[in-house]
Amino acid sequence: MEFAKNVWKLLVGIKDGLSLLFLLLFFALLFAILTARPNPASVKDGALLLDLDGFIVEEKAPIDPFSVLLSGQAPTGEHDVQDLVHALDTAAEDDRVKAVVLDMRTFLGAGAVHLREVGAALDRVRAADKPVLAYGMAYSDDGLRLAAHASEVWLDPLGGAMIAGPGGKRLYYGDLLDKLGVNARVFKVGTYKSAVEPYLGNSMSEPARENARELYGELWSEWQASVKKARPKIDIERVAQTPAEWVASANGDIAKAAVAAGMVDKLGSWTAFGDRVAEIAGKDKSDSKPGSFAHTDLATWLADNPFDDSGDAIGVVTIAGEIVDGDAGPGTAGGERIADLLDDALDDNLKGLVVRVDSPGGSVLASEAIREAILRHKAKGIPVAVSMANVAASGGYWVSTPADRIFAEPETITGSIGIFAVLPTFEKLASKVGVSADGVSTTPLSGQPDFVGGFNPETEQILQASIENGYDRFLGIVAKSRGKTPAQIDAIGQGRVWDGGTARQNGLVDQFGDLDDALAWVAGKAGLEDDAYHARFLGSESSEYQTLLRQLVGGGDARARGGDLFAMTAQREAQTPARIAQDLQKIIETPGMRAYCLACPEPSGAVRNQPDARNGDWLNVLARLFGD
Repeated sequence: MEFAKNVWKLLVGIKDGLSLLFLLLFFALLFAILTARPNPASVKDGALLLDLDGFIVEEKAPIDPFSVLLSGQAPTGEHDVQDLVHALDTAAEDDRVKAVVLDMRTFLGAGAVHLREVGAALDRVRAADKPVLAYGMAYSDDGLRLAAHASEVWLDPLGGAMIAGPGGKRLYYGDLLDKLGVNARVFKVGTYKSAVEPYLGNSMSEPARENARELYGELWSEWQASVKKARPKIDIERVAQTPAEWVASANGDIAKAAVAAGMVDKLGSWTAFGDRVAEIAGKDKSDSKPGSFAHTDLATWLADNPFDDSGDAIGVVTIAGEIVDGDAGPGTAGGERIADLLDDALDDNLKGLVVRVDSPGGSVLASEAIREAILRHKAKGIPVAVSMANVAASGGYWVSTPADRIFAEPETITGSIGIFAVLPTFEKLASKVGVSADGVSTTPLSGQPDFVGGFNPETEQILQASIENGYDRFLGIVAKSRGKTPAQIDAIGQGRVWDGGTARQNGLVDQFGDLDDALAWVAGKAGLEDDAYHARFLGSESSEYQTLLRQLVGGGDARARGGDLFAMTAQREAQTPARIAQDLQKIIETPGMRAYCLACPEPSGAVRNQPDARNGDWLNVLARLFGD
């Protein structure tokens, strides 16, 4: 009895201690939140410093503090593209800003459209006679495209730069699934719907190869044209086509080779770079460390330069990331969440609506829920436009169909009009381990679908018919939206992926333009004068809590991953297990009919919001193939 009392006292003591600890943490967090807002008064005359640690994205994903705590890793940094463009445009017109500095030492990449938009904003800064200086440790394709807009591009002497070009190989799991005894049953419509191919064989089909060759060829041409226009002296042909010879000409010194090829202007340490910036922007009076310069960071600048909210409101709803059922996001397009945002805004007297899409698609049900919510706004008689960012394919195109006008960029990836579903069955595995299935059926569908004994012909016919019906519906929706017949859409559908330029020619896109162009078009249709309207981003209210979390944990992981070309190469290789986990996850989750573009290219090195293979998640995925 005495022992039990002592144990109880110990448990009570532990409980009281934890309660006190969490209470202290709560008040510390509350104090930090109240003081987390950047102070506009701290804006300094000098440089606007953009520390691009991580990715440039359409919509930042929220930070889950418990995941951060359990993983022990800071989340990868993310920067909203609209914030960056707004900061640059306001800096171009503000006399306090003497120069813009891009710290790209830990820049991880962005989509082509985002790079175009930020690059154009950098050009506007330079047109205002303000220099733009970039510093990096290892420039790859995305970093080079962005840095090309700088008036001075610096590189660490121990760093380097490379041009890889779009394309590459993806993973195929046909033999692996066969060895595991998993039968990937595929139901699809679309000759070019290559999203299912990794689960069926060990190589790319010829139709998929043809589509990829044309798509990547167009993207490569656009990349070269953009970089050459921003930086005419760069020798892209030499660096991209004879890289070994190019490096050898500098005796293996990749940094010097980058200077010789016109990729960068100067080699120097971060301290030397800072001294150069100080010559233009002035020294930092509050910091005497070598290489310091007067500057204002992005958060402080945005606090001092909020977005204009004068005039009538045009709603902007963002559909970014994979489209999924439920209320996931931001950063993932939860169908229920986005539909609720749209419905909540029905009584807000919006003069028009712009749907900003940066998604490869996903769930058909979620895509349809979003489409119907957009149509409820259209039924009010207001103009609706779609602004496509990097990707608006499959389900991303499905949600674009209510638009009166579709805007895209030449590098936008769109189309992929097709439907598929993948259902795994385990009859091979069951046979290997001695498990069999038997019983009595009263109808052909009794006990179906049978994931152990396999599907019977009737089940397979019904599932395939459902997919074909879904594809016919997709064709009908697009045909009505585009003023064409279903047969005409089928001719450019079949799961084929298009670049924005070709999509404009075949009628899937109306005109080139960015988000501002779409807003201006909607304003014109609504009869609004120039500067008499503002964009109201639905569901984008700032979160002091999220701001605090990003300040507390942001940047650390990205900084740790910064490094030279070897580090950059290793980082990409480390993402392979995460990609395996992602691909295998898709086959075992059986999420229903999918309008998803797995073939669409991602931002360089980007595997966002995926299981962390370093924590063994990919092994857990493999284990789940055997059931749990």
